[in-house]
Parts: sequence; structure tokens; C-alpha cells
Amino acid sequence: MKKILIIHTGGTIAMMEDKSTGIVHQNVQNPLHQTTDALTSIANIIVEDLFQLPSPHITRNEMLALKHKIETSIENDQIEGVVITHGTDTLEETAYFLDITVQSDIPIVVTGAMRSSNELGADGPYNLLSAVRVATSDSARGKGVLVVFNDEIHTAKNVTKTHTSNIATFQSPQYGPIGIVTKRGVSFHHIPNIRETYNINEIRKNVVLLKAYAGMDGSIITAIRSLNLDGLVIEALGQGNLPPKMVKEVSELIQSGVPVVLVSRCFNGYVQDVYSYEGGGRQLKDLGVIFSNGLNGQKARIKLLVTLEKTNDHKELQDMFLK
Repeated sequence: MKKILIIHTGGTIAMMEDKSTGIVHQNVQNPLHQTTDALTSIANIIVEDLFQLPSPHITRNEMLALKHKIETSIENDQIEGVVITHGTDTLEETAYFLDITVQSDIPIVVTGAMRSSNELGADGPYNLLSAVRVATSDSARGKGVLVVFNDEIHTAKNVTKTHTSNIATFQSPQYGPIGIVTKRGVSFHHIPNIRETYNINEIRKNVVLLKAYAGMDGSIITAIRSLNLDGLVIEALGQGNLPPKMVKEVSELIQSGVPVVLVSRCFNGYVQDVYSYEGGGRQLKDLGVIFSNGLNGQKARIKLLVTLEKTNDHKELQDMFLK
């Protein structure tokens, strides 16, 4: 059997519901430990409780610690797959960070739960079982970090949380899952054709994410420049357009050497330099705004944090964001 490392980090999957109040809280003992024995028929399991944090408490420091833990375990313990349990609110960001930084092609699978461990219909134990099955699959190797929920296998790059409470919350807009988990086995029907990784050991930059709205001006950009900003990601309107009153401040920020990355606040599609009006994508492109290739805002921020550890060159960053 394959040697699989399970890393617990906390989240709803490791919490319990107070039946008298309905409040979900952390438990002293991780309830997932009760399911470990059931997994030993699938793989040789090693369990590590790295954190016990709700996912809004996860920062880039924890993400970096996860990366180092995985790479050290691969080297020292010869593990053949990794499963990470994680809270769902920031799960996609951690998964994507690991996808573009871990220097290995072994299966790395992230999962969690929308219902706490003692709720009726708790989805955590089943998701964990499915994730371990994917991590042991030869077919999962080389596909980057995968997210497994509700019998579906998604890429870290495309998956996002789409519902606040539904157990089918994780979806990949525009692309769908790349595989499924059934009683018969693990089946992949799509294969990612590009995987990029960046070998970094630290994250030192300060990158902020803003969302554009009707009538927005540049005052917020002026305000955040005092934060020693290293990069800015803007969720733009439509195909990559901004209200005209933002243009001056965006231009000044770029001229000061701070890269600005544009994504769309839309659920599907890419940003493009199509419109030439004031604030339109063509004008923004000419000003030096970096256009991304379908990432959502939170993942574009993760990518800019990572890529700024490698370069601050505008052309190199633009090439990286088109991958």
C-alpha cells in the first residue's frame, strides 16, 4: 500500500456543533482521528496535526509552513501522496498556493467539510475517504494540487467556493471537475495541460485585492499607497474595465513601480484589452496593467505574492499571468 501523509489544519471538518445553541466550535480532540482506522485498508497512513485553525485564520505563513512540511516529508519519509484537511473559506487559496509552489508531482489533495463532525449528514469523513482514494491513485500524479469534495475532483487553479452552506459548494466555473470518485474507483476525464511552479522559500511582499464597483474613484488607491504596497490586484468590471475616475491613480501606482494585475469580478471569462474608452481595457493595457488569464481575485493575489518573490519585471510578470 502507498504511504499517504494526512495533514490536519482545522476548519469545520474538525469542529462540532453545540446542539443546544447551534454554534459550531473547535473541539479539543480532532474528531477526524476517529476515522483514521477506516483508512488503513486503503493506504499506509501517517497523520500530522499541523494546525487547529478556522480557515479565516489561515495566512501566508501557514501556507508556507504547509509547503515546507510537504516537501520535507517527501524527502525524509518517502511519502507517495498527501491529503490536507482545511476549512472551506480560504481552502482554494491554500490549495492554489501549494499548486504553484510545491516542487513535486506526487498527488496532493485538499478537502474539508461544510457540516461539522456531529451534524446529521456530516460530509467530512466521506470527503476525507475520497481524498485518500484520490491520493493513492496513480492517475492523480502530475496533475497538480487537487480539491476533492462531494465525489468530484477539481484543479486548485479553477475551483472556487460558490455557496455559503451547500455541500456541493466547490465548483470550477467554465471548466467543471476533471474527475470523479465512485465506488468502483477514481476516474479522470480531463487533464490539465499546463502546470507552473515557482521555487520560493519565503513570502515577503504586501499585495492588496480591491473589487471595482459602479462610480468607484481612485481615493482607495491613494489611501493604500501608504501601506508600503508591493502589488495590487483589481477585480475589474466585465472584460477588464474600470470606472474612469480610477485611471489616474492606477497609472500613478504603475509609474511608481507597483505592478497592478487585472481580473474580472465576473464568474466566468477572461479579461481582455477590448474597449478603448476612458477606463477601458485597451487604455489600461497601454498604461501597463497586467492582464490575468482567468484567475479569480483571491488566487491572482496569491500568484502575485509568489511571482514577486521571483521578479518585478513587468514583461515577465505579464507572461506569468498569461499561463
